[in-house]
Amino acid sequence: MPARSRARLHATAGLLRDLAVTGPDGLGEAHRHRRDLVAAAETTGDPELAARIIGSYDVPAAWTRADDPEGAGELSRTAARTAARLGPEGPPALRARLLSVVAVESRGDAAADGPLPRARDVPAAEPWRLRAERAAEEAVRTARRLGDPALLAFALNGAFMQAFAACGSAARRDALGTELTRLAVDHQLPAHEVLGRVVRLQALAGLGDLTEADTEAEEIDRLADRDERPLARVFTAWYRALRLCETDGWPAARQRYARVLTETADCGMPGLTGGAAALVALVPVLRGDALPDPGAFAGLDPGPYRPWLDPLLLAASGDSERARHALGTVPRPPHDLLQEALWCVLARTAAAVGHLPVLRRARDELAAAGTEYAGAGSGLVSFGPVRRHLAAADAAIAAHTPTTG
Repeated sequence: MPARSRARLHATAGLLRDLAVTGPDGLGEAHRHRRDLVAAAETTGDPELAARIIGSYDVPAAWTRADDPEGAGELSRTAARTAARLGPEGPPALRARLLSVVAVESRGDAAADGPLPRARDVPAAEPWRLRAERAAEEAVRTARRLGDPALLAFALNGAFMQAFAACGSAARRDALGTELTRLAVDHQLPAHEVLGRVVRLQALAGLGDLTEADTEAEEIDRLADRDERPLARVFTAWYRALRLCETDGWPAARQRYARVLTETADCGMPGLTGGAAALVALVPVLRGDALPDPGAFAGLDPGPYRPWLDPLLLAASGDSERARHALGTVPRPPHDLLQEALWCVLARTAAAVGHLPVLRRARDELAAAGTEYAGAGSGLVSFGPVRRHLAAADAAIAAHTPTTG
């Protein structure tokens, strides 16, 4: 391949990486062109060149649902193929970068290569998740061995995206965010310092430590202004609405949420904003004990949350039979920042219509998060203490379980 063409690929990769942190328009442009760049790099037939291009996009990622899940899954698979072509004897730093891409882009269920398991089923190993988790572990291990701070920061981003194997992982994520923040401060990696603090902000909110979360929010805003990173303020704006709801209640937070929805609608992160209005509408419902008013959701696009919201609205409308049928086929919630929140939605629905398999599964999944706040680990919404949802699930299980004797 001509040297000029190689130089052009590298220059484009650097441009997209820089463009992605300039704001909504730049992020959108970077996303649109990245897939074409990666495809061009792979078709060169040079796995090392492809690895350098694919692994160069180490833009920090704080949200666990991809803006383009299909594209993210494709990128993850391309990175995995390239790592296989490099082989175990290839440059270890390049392999670690490729594995970090696999881990970051496999967030949630983006890299799923089969139907998602149903919520009612017994948990089983999911090959695509195991591959991503192992990729994250190897990338971190290699980066530590090489003593490369920038590589380790990227690998820790992948480890964060794969830190959702089970509910109740806020303490683990806080530890990851703390390490990433210290690493970034020590080695002057400003973009990853923001990421580390956002990870901590989310985790601390999930743990109910709002005082420490406030400190992180203030520091994120300071860094956003200093380094001209406007997208960081999206996360602090949402957090402050969540915080107001926790301290002053839903009536006080309602207008704040309405403002945040408007202000962040065009932030360039559809993975975060898609369906956000429906999530907000769920806040007063899940913080209470009743079913929602279906009319409150009229005109709201639930986006990616439709599979878990629709059964609840069917139950609320009195159509228990269709709600039970929907619960029988609904997939388990994604392994991401909102998994506890969505298990709470399923628990509320299953309790209302007496669907014991889903109710018991939801209760079992939430048990590990008993000291956390449902959904608050997202930094977006909080459905209150998980222990309250566990108590409601226990009561419903007892009420719907036939007695003998």
